[in-house]
Amino acid sequence: MATDVILPKWGLTMEDGTVVAWYVDEGDHVVEGEVIAEVETEKVENELESPCAGVVARILVDEDETVDVGTVLAVIAGDEAEAAAIAGD
Repeated sequence: MATDVILPKWGLTMEDGTVVAWYVDEGDHVVEGEVIAEVETEKVENELESPCAGVVARILVDEDETVDVGTVLAVIAGDEAEAAAIAGD
């Protein structure tokens, strides 16, 4: 089952964030809690962790792109077959 990686709200006044860097590529295997990206907010840079183990199926937000809290940044699939199916969409 695929899991969305969503930009969390790290502070009371946080409305958006900018993806500074991705530390993974599509097709990479990740474990739960692994740092997969760096996100800059108005006040600080935060490490974005993978919410689950799996395969990075799609990265939906480019580096240096600013998006609202709650935006889906990436999709992590349960296995390589599911990742390939998602990437083909």
